Amino acid sequence: MMNQQPDKITALYCRLSQDDTLDGESNSITNQKALLSKYAAEHGFRNTIFFVDDGFSGTNFQRPGFLEMMKYVEDYSVSTLIVKDLSRLGREYSYMGRLQDFIFPAYDVRFIAINDDVDSAKGENDFAVFKNVFNDYYAKDTSKKIRAVVKMRGEAGEHLTSNPPYGYVKDPANKKKWVVDEEAANVVRRIFGLCIAGKGPMQIAKILTADKVLTVTAYNAKQKGQAMPENLYQWCSKSVAGILERQEYTGCTVNFKTYTKSLKFKKRMENPKENQRIFEGTQPAIIEYGQWERVQALRANKRRPTKTGKTSIFSGLVYCADCGAKLYYCTCTSYKDDSQDHFLCSNYKSNTGSCQIHYIREITLYKRVLECIQRTLTYVRLFRDDFTQEMLAQDEASRKAELMQKRKALSGAQ
Repeated sequence: MMNQQPDKITALYCRLSQDDTLDGESNSITNQKALLSKYAAEHGFRNTIFFVDDGFSGTNFQRPGFLEMMKYVEDYSVSTLIVKDLSRLGREYSYMGRLQDFIFPAYDVRFIAINDDVDSAKGENDFAVFKNVFNDYYAKDTSKKIRAVVKMRGEAGEHLTSNPPYGYVKDPANKKKWVVDEEAANVVRRIFGLCIAGKGPMQIAKILTADKVLTVTAYNAKQKGQAMPENLYQWCSKSVAGILERQEYTGCTVNFKTYTKSLKFKKRMENPKENQRIFEGTQPAIIEYGQWERVQALRANKRRPTKTGKTSIFSGLVYCADCGAKLYYCTCTSYKDDSQDHFLCSNYKSNTGSCQIHYIREITLYKRVLECIQRTLTYVRLFRDDFTQEMLAQDEASRKAELMQKRKALSGAQ
């Protein structure tokens, strides 16, 4: 008997997630294909096409094979859809209900789940809804177990990321450890150096692109022997900013930086600092901690290049002594040297009228800061013991203030 409508296909869908591999060989893609092919041949289904998702969770319906199949469904090109069982199609009971009760009937698709004895042509199966609920519960239970294992590993200081960040590779002797990849690490050091020199992520990206430095994606593909991307050297500011913000380059492990609110809400949320776990000295450092802190301070005061393309090491760091507003960095192209580059009060420049015309030339500010540093160094050389005592007292006061602030935060949280 022919079960095929003219000019329509029989969709045979297979899915296997990472967790399903634990269930044994019965769920393998090869065996699913064999079962579906045999069933289609024995029951007269023709013009069969396989749609496969290998390594995708049943709770996620943004799978390439499933989405491709649904395009055929929405074009009214599918006569019958056959799966091994309901869990192969998905493990989210609410969407499974929509598929079976509304979407497939609307597009005149006959749905068959072989092992669950579901066939829409024979009427509704009263147990299908319970089967979908059980499949959904199984996914939640598996997710809970995986989260518990990940949390245990994270609390023990193990790396939770599958791949090390750019600049590191897995230690061949111990896959849980990272070692420095010197070629990439030199690029990381250069990026941090350029940032401290006053360059922003966009400017750094342009410099790396002009120097034809392989992008992170291209470099990883080259190391793994994979197909190279089209744009080998086109760096973007987002990639540079991501490197500048990674604390792992100081030699530590940072776990639980993000989290998901639930199994079905897949968006990664940023975890507050107090909920993250940092383990020092888990791998060799590429960047000194002081250098990393300096970069974070500079990034907190983001500096935009002027129309002339110039930047200053003082941009975002100087304020008006009268009104407290930031001083804008102003440049011009009328002079060959930089003697006329200056900082101007933003409250005056923005025409708010709340401040007078205060400005200082960059070269003057540079000299004043340099003189201050020189005086401080002279004092340190002449009165080393006094300076040490003053610094210790200042450090102690800072620690007490920080401790008091944390106690207040703890009290509020409790």
